[in-house]
Amino acid sequence: MKRKQIIAAIGVAVALIGGTYFFGDTIGRNVMSAYAHITGQSEAPLHESEGRYVRQIVAQNNSTSRTIMWQSDISEDGAIVEYRVANSSDIKSVNATNRAFTDDGTTSYIHEATIAELTPNTTYEYRVGYGNKRSNWYKLTTAGAHDYQVLIYPDSQSADYSGWAKLVKDSVQRNPNAALYVSMGDLVDNGEQASQWRAWFNSIEPLASRTAFALLMGNHETYNLDWKVREPVAYTNYFTLPSNGNDEYKNRYYSYDFGDVHYVVLDTQFKEAEGFHDNLRDDEVAWLRQDLANNTKKWTVVLMHKDSIRYKNTKTNWEPGINDIGETFMPIFDEFNVDVVLSAHYHTYRNRGHIRNFERNESGPLYIITGVAGDVRYQNLWINHPLDIVVAPQPETDNYMTMDVSENKLTLNAFLSDGTQIDSVSVTK
Repeated sequence: MKRKQIIAAIGVAVALIGGTYFFGDTIGRNVMSAYAHITGQSEAPLHESEGRYVRQIVAQNNSTSRTIMWQSDISEDGAIVEYRVANSSDIKSVNATNRAFTDDGTTSYIHEATIAELTPNTTYEYRVGYGNKRSNWYKLTTAGAHDYQVLIYPDSQSADYSGWAKLVKDSVQRNPNAALYVSMGDLVDNGEQASQWRAWFNSIEPLASRTAFALLMGNHETYNLDWKVREPVAYTNYFTLPSNGNDEYKNRYYSYDFGDVHYVVLDTQFKEAEGFHDNLRDDEVAWLRQDLANNTKKWTVVLMHKDSIRYKNTKTNWEPGINDIGETFMPIFDEFNVDVVLSAHYHTYRNRGHIRNFERNESGPLYIITGVAGDVRYQNLWINHPLDIVVAPQPETDNYMTMDVSENKLTLNAFLSDGTQIDSVSVTK
């Protein structure tokens, strides 16, 4: 059948069904079935409303597995992820969930599946769908031992997410081969507001579909529309993260391996957890000790939203020092010889160098506050701490970081949004 005849036939099918349709509803499904029948093709394209925000989430071992997630406006029974070695014809599949989630008056269906038993350091392709619908193929590259780059984004919470979207786009253009990216918490300004989540997800496309993603929960993920603390249900539903073995804290803290680096993601929302998870601190400390004791990787990097160090600012009389989070975790980092500790929350970039036993010591972990990636700025607020080595130019603007992983070195670089480099520091072993 010629192209014009196909188009005409589909047009007739649409008219017979009712004139106007939207892909994703019953009429849309009928039209696409008509398309498959008319063209003789067994597969039809997945419409945007049926495959929103396709994303790769880190699994426990990213050399051999990866979690794929997406959302739809309709229920998708038989949701599926198909995958293959790049450009091969041997397609395998795994069933995905079809779970309704309602928040801020909006319902979406969340789909997830973990692909396992992959070959390390190999490029695959995957696509998502249901029924006879399929998305385009997306690239998925499993981790090798080393020699890869990480993109690191500090707090992205914003009033207008266009600046955050531009920073992501520009940083990806400058670093097109990044194998992993990390968002350091406070992804959105208000954790219940659905429009902010839509803006945030739109900003990370197409990076999210082709690059492994690790993320942290910040305090702003716990706020409801009245700015009261609630359970971070949007965050914990939108992201299925590696298990920590305790369902009470599912998707709140976890660890994962990417090549020869063991990453530990901590939940630092102790204050926000009061009344919801009163044993969070003790339970997380016990888990952290066990996790680090079992770690066999050469490098250990800790990711935490709130920082360990207390800063004096222009609005308080706090004295500089170590805060309760630092008192809880820093001795454990010392004990297990953690290499790098990255944090966020203060919306300022600060390299504090190596710290052990709460004071400068080159044998301790390297501590860096990653900065701010959104448009919520605390310009000229923080007074320099005695441990600060490098401070971002003031007044503060948005920035991002990279970490280059090689066999014997981790190199961390900080850049302003225009690509100007403001810091570089390495850890060797």
